[in-house]
Amino acid sequence: MGLGKAVYEAELLRLQTELVKLQEWVRAEGTRLVVVFEGRDAAGKGGTIKRVAEHLNPRVARIAALPKPTERERTQWYFQRYVEHLPAAGEIVLFDRSWYNRAGVERVMGFCTPAEHQLFLRQCPVFERMLVEDGILLRKYWFSVSDAVQEERFRRRAQDPLRRWKLSPMDLESLTRWEAYSRAKDEMMVHTDTADAPWFVVESDDKRRARLNMIAHLLSSVPYQDVALPPLDLPHRPPSTGYERPPRELQTVVPDHAATLGKD
Repeated sequence: MGLGKAVYEAELLRLQTELVKLQEWVRAEGTRLVVVFEGRDAAGKGGTIKRVAEHLNPRVARIAALPKPTERERTQWYFQRYVEHLPAAGEIVLFDRSWYNRAGVERVMGFCTPAEHQLFLRQCPVFERMLVEDGILLRKYWFSVSDAVQEERFRRRAQDPLRRWKLSPMDLESLTRWEAYSRAKDEMMVHTDTADAPWFVVESDDKRRARLNMIAHLLSSVPYQDVALPPLDLPHRPPSTGYERPPRELQTVVPDHAATLGKD
């Protein structure tokens, strides 16, 4: 049964309010928080990240969505380009896909060699253990979507001019490689679902439930507390000293497009 819009929006607002409290705690305590969002194409990662970040301070919480590596980056240690985006004290980084590209799309599409893939599976748990041992709070979420729901979402995107850009040739290719991606995901989980950095699976056929469940879990997994903020007292505007605004005719004003629209 679907979640009603009113119930969803009320709970989302409550959780987003708690996310702001979490943000203030992270900033006050100098905590470093990394949240990894992974899953199949159209699994709902992007929409969830948008709701997580919607009311947060972009100077504290930022989204890392890396493009394909440059020729120079291809010659680096695989994890190197991701290390550059890790948080400093008092920061939150939301990885919209992450180093796990090597375990998924690179593995399935042949963008890495079998040897590179096996090296990743050996090094990834060590890399993540190093992050955790250094004090970083690491949370990893896998958004799980069924094949039927994924295909339906692809079809809706193809017909929507505002979202068609989300459909890349790689996305379309994933429809024909469902089982290959499944096997790659299963192998990834065996090697990287560790005590130091466990995976948390989000059932995402229902996007509203997925968003609420993921945010609620994240909040429950971090021992944040309310931070007492100093009161904000707006100063009184001082008396005018005779300033006069220049005539509007001297400025290039944006046309009033809204005036051409019909009234409610």
